[in-house]
This record gives sequence, structure tokens and C-alpha cells, in this order.
Amino acid sequence: MRTPIREILKSTAPYDEIHAAGWVRTRRDSKAFSFLELNDGSCLGNLQVIADAGIPGSEDLLKMSTGASVQVVGKLVASQGGGQAWEVQATSIRLLGSAPDDFPLQKKGHTTEFLRSIAHLRPRTNLYGAMFRLRSRMSYAVHTFFQERGFHYIHTPIITASDCEGAGEMFRVTTLDPTQAGAKSFADDFFGKAAHLTVSGQLEGETFACALGNIYTFGPTFRAENSNTSRHAAEFWMIEPEMAFCDLQGDMDLAEAMVKYLVKEALEKQDGDLSIFGKFVDKGLRERLEFVAENAFERLPYTEAVEILKKSGKTFDYPVEYGLNLQSEHERWLTEEHFKKPVTVFNYPKEIKPFYMRLNDDDKTVTAMDLLVPGIGEIVGGSQREERLDVLLGNMAHHGLSMEDYGWYADLRKYGTVPHAGFGMGFERLLMFVTGMGNIRDVIPFARTPGHCEF
Repeated sequence: MRTPIREILKSTAPYDEIHAAGWVRTRRDSKAFSFLELNDGSCLGNLQVIADAGIPGSEDLLKMSTGASVQVVGKLVASQGGGQAWEVQATSIRLLGSAPDDFPLQKKGHTTEFLRSIAHLRPRTNLYGAMFRLRSRMSYAVHTFFQERGFHYIHTPIITASDCEGAGEMFRVTTLDPTQAGAKSFADDFFGKAAHLTVSGQLEGETFACALGNIYTFGPTFRAENSNTSRHAAEFWMIEPEMAFCDLQGDMDLAEAMVKYLVKEALEKQDGDLSIFGKFVDKGLRERLEFVAENAFERLPYTEAVEILKKSGKTFDYPVEYGLNLQSEHERWLTEEHFKKPVTVFNYPKEIKPFYMRLNDDDKTVTAMDLLVPGIGEIVGGSQREERLDVLLGNMAHHGLSMEDYGWYADLRKYGTVPHAGFGMGFERLLMFVTGMGNIRDVIPFARTPGHCEF
């Protein structure tokens, strides 16, 4: 049975026989033997294999070029060279799949733009192999965080008839053929009404929080937003907890605890993958992550944040005025230059927030909060939800939402309403933060952005 290279490199003793397989990174030849560097994707490190001329399979050594896949049986021995503790002295070697000279990942530097064009091959590089192993580890950590705290994992629908954010930037799901002439109504469509890909599992998640207490969702969400920025994608993953019997304070406590937990996870349990980002992407990465993990978050009302920005003396590209959303440049200035730490901003003007957020007693603000981190800006957005039926109905009417479409949501306030709160964390934003990668296209396996739906 094949032993992953990750386990081979961690070995504490030699082995008389070990089985390994992987893709060739490099090969160096002499008359009597060849050196091959293999990587099987299990870790950042490569396994050095020494294949003597004449062993079974050595007749194919010249075909074992960069990108080729091979299988090796041999002895695990202490390495005579530097840089690794162990190497394999092959007793047999087998070519599984050759790679011709046009294999695009030859041993040289490649730009991230080029690698995005070969997203089906880029996981074989050191940087993206580390990226997607870390993504896997962080996914596991998300579940661990909530499961350890007694949250229930809920699968909310991907196809939905509700627009949680109310922005209308949704992908329509239909079986109607757009190439056929003639007007068709929604009644002729598969669901008999307008249906879309979800922008959030929040509304459905609230229904389960109002039955099971504390729940979370973790799945894909979709926004038909024509934004060609480094932080936006049409398909991305969201982490969305909802908590019954919880207010804004508890919401902020959980969000901050979660960010700290996940940052510590990246620092402590990523098997060396984080090192490549600190070396080649952001040399100050580890220091910044350690600072976030060890220090408390600053909390301040939106009104105070606006005043600090206005008095900063800095010229921003976007205006800073009460009643306007904070932009990424504002959020990053607060975290990177003013407070020099993560910041949680709360109590936003009601006019710039969705219908479901709880109205404060001042009748001007809602119990919303955004958690901002250095290098990214907003990474979490949440609120206490409006639990008062009359206020919610007024909000729905103000936003033009019909009882026919959202009556089920209002029912939660009609039958045993409770204070409850929740938030959404963009998983890709989190990955950008913990790796220092500057573009969302580089932290998701196959990016979906305007005009791009390859692979």
C-alpha cells in the first residue's frame, strides 16, 4: 500500500521496503543512477528517490520528466544530502503516466495570472498545493469550532425563492428555453414561480435556530454582481451561524472568538504550508496573524468610526459621510493605521442595512456589526435579527417585500418569537487573510467571475 510522502518525511526510523507514488518535480541523471524529486500533494515537501540503472523500470527513466507520474518501491534510508532527513533507494520504479515537453509547469517562475488560466493544473505547484491543503484544514476547523460549542450543522437550500439581502443580484434558475420565441410566465417554469441560486442561507437558518437553538450553515452562495475586483466572486462559500436567545453583544463575541480560533488553527496545524505564504506572498504574515490571535478586538459604533475617518486628514477615493457604507479603504485604514488591530464596528444607519436587522431604540440605527481585519477589511457581517412582528412587518413593507413570499419568515415572530442573532463570514475572505493572498481568484479552486466560467 502506498505511504503518503507526508508520512514518509515524518518517519522516525528507516524501512526495508516502502511504497510511494507521485509526480516528478525534477530529475537529474548520471551514468549509474538518477535522482528524482517526487511530490504527491500530501505536503509541501518532496521525496528524493535514487534510482540505479538496471533496476526494474529504469528503462523508462528518461520518460520520467517533470509532470510525469511514477510509482516507486524501495528502502527508506537516511539521506546523504542536505535538506531532507530521508530518501528512498529504489528497488523498482514504474512510469504511470508520461508528461510531454509542453507540460506547462516546468521548473521556473509562473505568474498568478498565468496559473489562473490553467486552474486544472495549478494545484500541483507548491503555492497552490499549500493553498488548497490549507483550505481543507480551515474547512475542518470551521466545523470543529461550532461542533465543540454545541451548534447543529444545517443544510439550507441552494435553490431559493427569497432574496435575503434584498439587492436583487441573484442568478435565476429556470428550465425555460431562452432561445424559443414567445413570452412565458413563471407559472410555466419548473417551480411555478421565480427561483434563484441563494445569496445566503440566513433566512432558512433562522427557522432552525428558532427550533434547535444554535445552528450554522457552511456552503456555496452566489451573487450576480458585476464586480471585477480582487475581493468579489460570483460563487463563494459562506459560514453562517444563527443563535436563538442571543443579542448583538453575543453575536460579536462569537464572531471575534471564531476569527481568533481559525487564525490560531492556521498558525499551529497547517504542517508547514503557511511558511510558503510568509516567504513568497507576505513576509509580515505570521507576525500579523499572531497579533490578531493574541489581542482583543477594538469595538466602536459606526458613528464614531465615521468621525475618526473624517478627522484623519487622509484623502480617500470614496467619500466618508454618515449614512454611507464604509468602503474597503476606510476599513483597512481603521485596522492598519489607526487602531493597528482588528476592529468591530456596530450600530449602522438603518437605511443602508437589510430589512431583517433589529431596529434600535433611537429609530435611526440597527443592531448590525461588521468585523474588520488588516489587509482585507470586512471579513464578517452580522446583526441581531428583528424579533418583533410589528416592526418586521413594517420593515418588509418599506422594502417592498410581500407576505406571500416572506410570510413563513414572519411566522417565526408570530409563534414563540425570541431574540436571536447571527452573522456571515466569507470563507474566501478568511483564506485571503490567513495566507496574505491578494486576490479571491487564488484561494478558490475554480473562480467564477463576470465573463469567466471555465473548467
